[in-house]
Amino acid sequence: MAERKATITRRTKETSIKVEVNIDGSSQFDITTGIRFFDHMLCQLAQHGIFDLKISANGPDQHHVVEDVAITLGRAFNQALGDKHGIVRMAQAIVPMDDALAMVALDISGRGQAVIEDSLKEAYISEMHSDLINHFFMSFASEARINIHAQVMRGNNDHHKAEALFKALARALDTATRLDPRISGVPSTKDSID
Repeated sequence: MAERKATITRRTKETSIKVEVNIDGSSQFDITTGIRFFDHMLCQLAQHGIFDLKISANGPDQHHVVEDVAITLGRAFNQALGDKHGIVRMAQAIVPMDDALAMVALDISGRGQAVIEDSLKEAYISEMHSDLINHFFMSFASEARINIHAQVMRGNNDHHKAEALFKALARALDTATRLDPRISGVPSTKDSID
C-alpha cells in the first residue's frame, strides 16, 4: 500500500503556509498558525482523527491565515488520499463537549460542498473571529473535495461548540478515510472519485 501522505506549500502576498499530513498516522502534531484558538482546533483534528499533522502558517490577517490553512490542508488531504481505492468514503460522528453536542456527516465524493449550522453567538472565541469556524469548514471542504454537513445540535459555550465541531470532523474523517478490505476499488458506481 502506498503511503497516504502529502506536503503542500502555499505562499501568497498575504500568507505563507506549509502543511504535512499523514492519513495513517498516530496523532502526532506540530501546529503553529499565530492564532492560539485555531491551533487548538487543528490539534483536535490530528488527535481525534489519528492523523499526523504539521502546519506552519503566518500572515498579518486572521481571515487569510484561516482560509489559506483550510485551502492548503484540504489540498493535502485530497492528495494524500490519492485515487481513493478501498476507502470507506462516507461517515458521520456525533461528539459531546460538556454542554455542547455536534454532528458531522461527510462524503469523500470529489464534490466539495459544506453546509454548516454552528449557532455561535459571540463575535470572538478567545482571540479568533468566530465566523472563521464556518469559513474554515467551507474552504476545507472545497479543496479536499469533500461534502460536509456539520451542525451544533445544542450548547451554550461557543468554545465548546467549536471544539465539538472539530472533534466530530476529526472522527468522521478518520472513519471515512479508513481502508476497508472488502472494497476492491473506488467506492463509487462511476468507478472514479475526481
